[in-house]
Amino acid sequence: IHWKELKMLESDIYDYLDSQNIKYQVIEHRAVFTIDEIAEENIEGFEYVAKNLFVRDDKKRHYYLIVVQKDKKVNMKELQNKMESRRLSFASADDLYHYLKLTQGEVTPLGIFNDESLSVEVIFDKDIPETIGVHPLTNTKTIFLKTQDLINLIKKHGNKSNLVSI
Repeated sequence: IHWKELKMLESDIYDYLDSQNIKYQVIEHRAVFTIDEIAEENIEGFEYVAKNLFVRDDKKRHYYLIVVQKDKKVNMKELQNKMESRRLSFASADDLYHYLKLTQGEVTPLGIFNDESLSVEVIFDKDIPETIGVHPLTNTKTIFLKTQDLINLIKKHGNKSNLVSI
């Protein structure tokens, strides 16, 4: 599969995970846009759901997808110091669509497969559990898989990925 030639679809995610022999489980739910909304769904495995933040530096030169446990607060100033980055702030909806082909409420590390320019670095919190729950490019489902499998896929795609204590 040549990722650079297409926008990944939800079905492509499943096909790719299957081709890589990665085990996963998918749970359907109503469209959710926030962690609070998914909490209301009472889905099995909710404790593994991750919060995903798409941010950029103040010069719009570096973009990051921050993946943390759902209940963690992210101190941007502290994070930028740990990453040795310029001042961080949330990226625009236009930037989110440009790089990851996602809209607000759909942010997921699986969107990295739409990053044709390999411009987005994925930062995982060191406290993320062994299993992670993220959207499979749609906010009407949550997919659960091993965190290390996800990190390996991101690296295989060519994006930078780092573990940081957040």
